[in-house]
Amino acid sequence: MRITNVRIERFSAPLKQPFRVAYGTMDSADSWMVRLETDEGLYGLGSAAPLPFVTGETMDTCRLVLKDLADALMGADALDIAGAHVLMDARIHGNGSAKCAFDLALHDIAGKYHGVPLYRLLGGSDPVVVNDITVGIDTPENMRREAKRCVSEMGFDILKVKIGLDLEHDLEALSAIRSSVGDDVRIRVDANQGYTVETALAALVELEALGVDAAEQFLPWWDFDGAAELMRRNTTSVKLMLDESIHDVHDARRAAALHAADFFNIKLMKCGGLLGGAEIADVAERSGVGCMVGCMMENKISLTAGISLVAAKSAVVEADCDSFTFFVGDDDGIEGGFTREGGTFRLLDKPGLGIELDF
Repeated sequence: MRITNVRIERFSAPLKQPFRVAYGTMDSADSWMVRLETDEGLYGLGSAAPLPFVTGETMDTCRLVLKDLADALMGADALDIAGAHVLMDARIHGNGSAKCAFDLALHDIAGKYHGVPLYRLLGGSDPVVVNDITVGIDTPENMRREAKRCVSEMGFDILKVKIGLDLEHDLEALSAIRSSVGDDVRIRVDANQGYTVETALAALVELEALGVDAAEQFLPWWDFDGAAELMRRNTTSVKLMLDESIHDVHDARRAAALHAADFFNIKLMKCGGLLGGAEIADVAERSGVGCMVGCMMENKISLTAGISLVAAKSAVVEADCDSFTFFVGDDDGIEGGFTREGGTFRLLDKPGLGIELDF
């Protein structure tokens, strides 16, 4: 089965409000959708959601790379996913979100070819995944109000709270959130590289007192030695997670060798798709490290793929695939993939991604 045509379409959805994290503010949700067509009538969908300060890609550069990779993949075996990655990696370094789009489309085709949902193609058996929802940086009162809405109106019982600008502000916001949502709601935090080792150590004591489960990416992405030091010096029950530090399987091996994290946050846009994400999960499992699958400002095409990876890999025990809830109406308008009841997501029993789109 050969690739005969590639379509690339821009996807945009308005955010309810600007989304702020420690390293920047996002006020739009733009991505590229890819549709691979084959000579046997099957097609696959993929999505690329570039983020300049994480993947090093802009929408414009991603479009150029997508077009180049599309030309390179024309006529290739649509079932040879590993071979497609070899070709793409030989063509250009990095550019994880562009490669992810093709990786997902090829996995979608494979699922349809074999007549199984993507999570089963990847080795999973249970379509149900419990997901968190993220609260961006704002005033403590606004963060408290948003957290309360996520729990009482949307039905989530795991919150991921963005921190990292100022420790005093962060603790004030978290205290307000904990008082508002009660003790039964799980909370984890994400500093997005905003702290130092010493600030992180001071924060961990306070976070433990607030019942925070885990803390993500305290330090700059390149500081593996600092992350390892933080692991050695952390005397609290709060688990430490790396996100921006883990782009590919080589980063995962390095972090595991240094014992630099309790958890890795796998993002398909960083690692080039499901093939790379599965490799990271396998390294984590062999090293006794847990995993979470997270997301950027993505639509349901790549979110469905990410949730499928959670359902398939035993090392992946947490999910942070919630970006569609940041859009106006708490949805991105793409039908299929999964259903949501509160924080419980159920993958559809349809071949591949379970999403039908014609563009």
